[in-house]
Amino acid sequence: MSIGEKIQAEIVVAMKARDEHRLTTLRMVKSALKSKEIDKREPLTDAEETQILTTLIKQRKESVESFTKGGRPELAQKEAAEIGMIEGFLPQAADEAELRSLVQGAIAQIAEAGAKPGPREMGMVMKAVQQRIQAATLRADGKLVSELVKAELAK
Repeated sequence: MSIGEKIQAEIVVAMKARDEHRLTTLRMVKSALKSKEIDKREPLTDAEETQILTTLIKQRKESVESFTKGGRPELAQKEAAEIGMIEGFLPQAADEAELRSLVQGAIAQIAEAGAKPGPREMGMVMKAVQQRIQAATLRADGKLVSELVKAELAK
């Protein structure tokens, strides 16, 4: 069952439960997926659906930060609740220890290929790490991955 199908099923459940906030959030997510599908002119892949949901979560996190700075905790709380709802449709997020092991494995792979691991190899390592994350069907915050790669290459 694809993410879009799961969201549609959850919309029906939210309608029956008369959960207005969940319903509007799910409709917004479905709308974002449908919009991208129309732009692409063909069905979305699971990776593309995951990317769209990740973008929506990132937008919500920025909104939470803005609302918190602006003294609007009720709106920040609403956005945080939406983040939780959207994250329920995504693959499991990798924790820092798991990411660190993926980064170290990617650096070792590059060292075996003959490149000397260092700050200059940041792009090569990032690409290898992203491939490993996708192969493990995990999801990870790019900012955290970047920080881990920089830290490991600085050693």
